[in-house]
Order: sequence, then C-alpha cells, then structure tokens
Amino acid sequence: MSWLLNLYETYNSNLDEVGKISKKNNGQEYTLLPISHTTQTAHIEVSITEDGEFHSASIIDKSEGSTLIPCTEESSSRAGSKIAPYPLHDKLSYVAGDFVTYGGKIKNEEPFSYYIAQLREWAESPYALPSLKTIYSYLTKRRLVADLVNAKIIHVGADGKLIDKWDKKAEAFLGERPPIFSTVAGGQESAFIRFTVHSSKRILPKVWKDPKMYESFIKFYEGLLGNDDFCYVTGQLLPSTERHANKIRNAGDKAKLISANDTSGFTFRGRFSKANEVANISYEVSQKAHNALKWLINKQAKIIDQRVFLVWGNDSMLTVPDVVDDTYSIFAMDETATISKEMKSYTHEVFASEFAKAMDGYKNNLSTGANINILVLDSATTGRLAVLYYRSLDKELYFNRLKNWHTTCTWEHRYRKNESQEFVKFYGAPATKDIAFAAYGPRVNEKVVKGLMERMLPCIIDEKRIPKDIVNSALHRASNPVSMERWEWEKTLSIACALINKEEGYGVSLDKENQDRDYLFGRLLAIADVLERNALDSSDQRATNARRYMNSFAQHPERTWRTIQGALQPYQARLGEKVWYYNKLIDEVGSQIKPKDFNNKPLSGKYLLGFYSQRHDLYQKKEKTTGEGNKE
Repeated sequence: MSWLLNLYETYNSNLDEVGKISKKNNGQEYTLLPISHTTQTAHIEVSITEDGEFHSASIIDKSEGSTLIPCTEESSSRAGSKIAPYPLHDKLSYVAGDFVTYGGKIKNEEPFSYYIAQLREWAESPYALPSLKTIYSYLTKRRLVADLVNAKIIHVGADGKLIDKWDKKAEAFLGERPPIFSTVAGGQESAFIRFTVHSSKRILPKVWKDPKMYESFIKFYEGLLGNDDFCYVTGQLLPSTERHANKIRNAGDKAKLISANDTSGFTFRGRFSKANEVANISYEVSQKAHNALKWLINKQAKIIDQRVFLVWGNDSMLTVPDVVDDTYSIFAMDETATISKEMKSYTHEVFASEFAKAMDGYKNNLSTGANINILVLDSATTGRLAVLYYRSLDKELYFNRLKNWHTTCTWEHRYRKNESQEFVKFYGAPATKDIAFAAYGPRVNEKVVKGLMERMLPCIIDEKRIPKDIVNSALHRASNPVSMERWEWEKTLSIACALINKEEGYGVSLDKENQDRDYLFGRLLAIADVLERNALDSSDQRATNARRYMNSFAQHPERTWRTIQGALQPYQARLGEKVWYYNKLIDEVGSQIKPKDFNNKPLSGKYLLGFYSQRHDLYQKKEKTTGEGNKE
C-alpha cells in the first residue's frame, strides 16, 4: 500500500496542477485529472446557446479530441451492454433523446432515459452551474440527432434513418464520403459528443476546461458516495470503492492495478468472503493515486513494450534524475552544471566531484524528509496490471546510490547527440536501454530490452554486481567489430568498457604501469589497429586486420598476434620513417608481457580496456602534434 500512499501524497502536493493542460513532445495533451473525472476522445462538439437552443456543431480534429469529462464509478468501468452513462458528455446513443426515432439500435433499455435522469439530479442540485442547466434544458427537448442532421454533421439514408456504415448504398445516396465516417471508428452511433455553451455577449470557458465545472461535479458526487469504511492506505474512515481506474498507461489501456471479480474463477473466496476484505481503499485515495500515476507516466515515465519505468519525488519537485538514464541526460537536466555545456573528457576525480555537485543540487531542491519512488508496471493480460518493482528510498540514499553508479560504471562515450544533432563526447555511465543495445544489438526484441532494464535496477539501487551474462554478451559483441557498422561497434565498445570497468576501476587514460597480461594484449591490438589505419588513405574505410581478427585474438591471443603482426608488414613499409614510433611501442608493450603469459589463454574483458585506452592515447597524441582530428 505504500506506493498508493506516495501517489496520494504526490497528488496533494500538486493540487495547483489539477486541470492544467500540458503537451508531450508529440503534441499529445495530458493533465492531472480532478477526482471523479477521466478523459475520452470526443468526435463531435455541440454548442448550445444561453437560452438552451442548438447553436452549432463541428467534427473535432483527432489532435484536439482528448476531452476531460466527469465520470461516476459505474461509467468509468462500463463494458459491453451495461448501461452506465457519463454525467455530461457521452456517446450519441446516450445523449440523444431522438436516437431511436432516427433508427438508432439499442439492445435492451433506452440509455437516454438513464442519462437524462442522472443529469437532472446534478442540474437540480445546489452545485449546478448555469452552463450545466443550459445543456440540460436543451437535451430534454430530445432533438439532438435532428439538429446534427440539419447541420450536416451526421447523416441519414433515403429512409430517414441513421446510416450504419459507409457502403455503396450510402455512397449512391450521399455521393462524397462525409468526414464523420473517417473520424469515428465504428458507426455514427459510436460518435462521442462533448457540449459547450456559446454566448454572443461574452466569452465563456469551454465546459470541459472549466475548473468551476470540475468542482461542481466533485461536490455533487461526494453526496452520492457510499458509507464510510476503514481505508487501508490512510487509516481513516472514508467512503470506500471497489471500482478502480483503468487507462493508466494510455487512453486505450484497459488494465487495472486493483480489481475484484468473483462471479467466476473464485479468485479470492476461501480466504475472504468479500472483496474489500482483501484491500479496502477509499474512493478519494483511489482517485487521487490513480490520477497522479497517469499524470506522472505521461509526464516523465520511460515506456518499453508497455512496461512502465517511473521515478519521481513525492513532493512538489517531481522530476528527479532517472535511475535508467545515462550521465549525459542527468547533466543536461541540471542547467547549473558546467559539465553539461561541454562534456569534456575529465579525469575520474574531477568528474566524480562534478557529478557529486549535481546530485547535491537535486537533493537541496527536495524538501526535508522527501522520498524518491521507483515503480515498474507491466501487464500479462489486457485486464490486469502488476507492480513488478517498487522502492521508496530516502533522498540521501537514492542520490548516493546514483552517484556511486555514475562514478564507477564509467567510460568515454561518443554516441549521444546534442540539440544540434551533432555527436558529442561524454564521460560517465550508459543508460540501461543502451546497455541492452550493447549486449543484444539494436534490433533486439523490446521484451528483452525491458527485461534487461528491470534486471539492472538492483545493480544501481542496491549496488549489486552486474549479471555476468550481460557483461559477457557485451564483451563478445564488442570483440566482433566486423559484424557491425563502425558507429554501432564504437557504441558497443564504449558501453562494454563501462560495464567491465565497473568491477575493475580503471580509467580511460592509458595506464602505462599496468602489468596485467590481458590489458597489455589489448594495448598491442590497439597499436596494430592505429598503425594500419594511419597507413591507409582517409577514403579507405575497410576494417583493419586488428579488427578483422579481434574475435579470434580474444580467444587465442598468442597465435592470432603472430597472424596480425605478419599482416602489418606492407603497412609498416608504407609508413616509412613514421613506423619507427609504432614499432618501438609494440616492442615496449610486448616486452612487458611475461614469457609464461604469452600464450593462447582466452583474454578477459580487461583487454578491451587496454585496447580503448591505448587507441585513445595514440589519437590524442596525433591531435596534439598535427592539429588534425581523429581519423575515425
């Protein structure tokens, strides 16, 4: 229940955001929903005059269809043939009193009678606003379909009845296909109608965007809730509910986090006699917690194959560094961090100091006693959503764990792009999604990606060791550059180095004092790679022998090195006098390998660290002496 309590507290800490419309990068709107409200995609907007007469109607563009509407417990979970009207905005079959007159098909009872009776209660309550009474007055006239037909929004056939679907018969009668048949997925009867009031004298707010209308329904509906019962979340006596929200991940999501259905299957009988004995949650807590969760998911969650990875602070500062992000993203969030302006290759000590400053800045922005929450959600079926992972950590502990991860699983990377879409160099830890890229390739199934991301959470939050299979998979892919394009291999290589370095604690800077056999073999391979690359013309982008034999070199270093060294001779001859520097370096590194270690024992991941650091050092020297950029 602690995740529900933290979501409930998050809602109460952000009441000023209720009803405010925000937009995602793709233009989709979202908001922190008021309690007793939900969202629906509306297809037709109907304007009513202040006198309660039809004014106009229009078909809504898909990008503007998301509509905030009041809802009851029954309507929020209606399905099939169940009649459960929304309090105000609803489908044509509910809101049109003349729906049946125009040939509308209903299964049993007429939905309009239930809808208008429910609306009457609200319109006659002391909380009703003038605009609500106006809409109610118009709908009691039972002529909505007639007005929409006259306005040429919906259409009837030759028999004067609503056209069920667009076919040859309808085309012969109407000619050009009307927009309504492209807007609504089903027949015209499925069109969702939203209402507003038009005034020629003053500007009125749209009904579905009016905070006063939200408050009107909330106060009205409070009086209709059931008896008080003990709430397991807050420990208070409050009206309870057994119906909880869906549409958690998106508008079409039917999966629920909390549900009880014992008409078949006996899901809880034998242990409990009633559903609320399992978990009794008050209506207010359920509404606020679910609405906060929907808002946070839209605002800042990472979603991979419908699995939600969400990190938030439960006070007014919601956005905190995400546990699945890379170091570049975290610095980019902090505008005060100088390292975010130009991600230079810092020494490990300087980088750790800069990162600690950034984390301290986030900590100071959170209130005393604030917690950081980590939540992972996914569903195995269309109707049930599960909490796969949940942790609530003290802010001090969370930022310390994050600091440890980003200062130990570190390496130099060049695969991120800045706002100008240019590749930038940054030092730090890779994102968990990019670790999946390195371990399994860019075309890996998203189910594998989300599984790896979940497995990495304990490595960051609890400082557990990275699973061996992930490290080995990244190592093997990085050792096989000929199977990838160059950009893909460079990305895989730097991420693999970061994973290996998590245990080894090396730095990107070349360690000339390191006498480890595997590290030295990696240095030899890098020298051969750079030597051959410098001998080739800049337009010649073929793989060097060092890279072509890299996988074999990792398995049989002594045997493969003899092959590589033999293949280097024509390139050594082409370099002329310049070759003496590389030959001297090969002799210097080779002499540090003890004779007993110069064998075919497979190399560990440390050879990649030696390879990268030696290659980095050589290119850095070239840039300093010639002023040329990296030939890569």
